[in-house]
Amino acid sequence: MKSVAIYGPGCKRCAATAQMVEAAAAKLGIEVGIEKVTNARAIAMAGVLATPGIAIDGHLVHAGGLPDEARLEDWLSS
Repeated sequence: MKSVAIYGPGCKRCAATAQMVEAAAAKLGIEVGIEKVTNARAIAMAGVLATPGIAIDGHLVHAGGLPDEARLEDWLSS
């Protein structure tokens, strides 16, 4: 199972990002556990300068805006 953290204040883009992660994981047949991190201090400590941010298995892979679907699938499959 992949561990995915979504960093952001809980806005619509953050919710859309979580849905994109779930859809990409389902398409690839990968189990994911999603954690939504909304604490501003935790977001800053993770190195996220723009939200939403995505970390997969502890590695920050995206920050700022909605991710590209193809790149999201690459991140999840590697």
